[in-house]
Amino acid sequence: MSAIDVKAHGSAPNLFAKLKGATGPLIGLLALCIFLSVSTDTFLSVRNGLNILDQITVLGIMAVGMTFVILIGGIDLSVGSVLALSMMVMGWAANVAGLPMGLAIILALAVSAVSGLMVGLLITAFQVPAFIATLAMMSAARGVANMITDGQQIVGFPDWFTMLAIDRHFGVLTATVFLMLAVVLLSWIFLQYRSEGRMVYAVGGNPEVARLAGIKVNLVTIGVYVLCAVLAGLAGIVLAARLDSVQPSSGFGYELDTIAAVVIGGTSLTGGAGGIGGTLIGVLIIGVLRNGLNLLNVSPFLQQVIIGIVIVLAVGAETVRRWKA
Repeated sequence: MSAIDVKAHGSAPNLFAKLKGATGPLIGLLALCIFLSVSTDTFLSVRNGLNILDQITVLGIMAVGMTFVILIGGIDLSVGSVLALSMMVMGWAANVAGLPMGLAIILALAVSAVSGLMVGLLITAFQVPAFIATLAMMSAARGVANMITDGQQIVGFPDWFTMLAIDRHFGVLTATVFLMLAVVLLSWIFLQYRSEGRMVYAVGGNPEVARLAGIKVNLVTIGVYVLCAVLAGLAGIVLAARLDSVQPSSGFGYELDTIAAVVIGGTSLTGGAGGIGGTLIGVLIIGVLRNGLNLLNVSPFLQQVIIGIVIVLAVGAETVRRWKA
């Protein structure tokens, strides 16, 4: 077995360990569902369950990308702004430049990839801390998003595009929900079964040891930030389909919800531990919590306080697990 294989297998937890790491969030999700089922008359219904899935598509896609970033011990504060930039590029290309919708979507994803590439190069080539690099991109991407249309929204897209978020295939799931599930599944397979995925864990566990084992740490880092940006751009396209409009103010605060979902799902902020399964549970916790609080007519301001408390409890639980380990 090669040095890379030894490091990879040592860094990527086995299936039992991954399930064990997600046990706490899963128990929390089940307890939350039981409480809301007893407290409200409409929570435990097929229609409400499908609404929750529709509402978490954007957060779910973004959280997958953020999982990769946090697994390598990084952070990305720019995802909300990249989401807005992707939306505005697509809207401008389709409605102003007159490009076919498919080509406009590809252009939006390409711009997102470039923003992720710039962040990755800042971190690896210029040794800029991830917090500062992504903070700079957050400001720059938001500024460019506003510049594209001078801060104005763009309304109206082809019917087939908006139907992606409306038409329920087999009477159950929309195309955007299928897309989110596909992103989750492919990412899980990548991290679980591909050597490149195990390299992500290795870099997060100990970058220097990973480098000595032959892993190109800088290349992995750049690739992860590009992936995170592309998925943020894809989430922006999904949001545009849901709203049938794009505006440069979209995505404010999404980076915090995205990080929260990943942390609540059990991924360690220090890197090297966690996974997509836990992130999906974290996304569901936030989605179910918001849905339930709305059904209980809880003030939106109080909702933010409650979600903040949940984040603190999740981080505290992760800290306790590390101490015990």
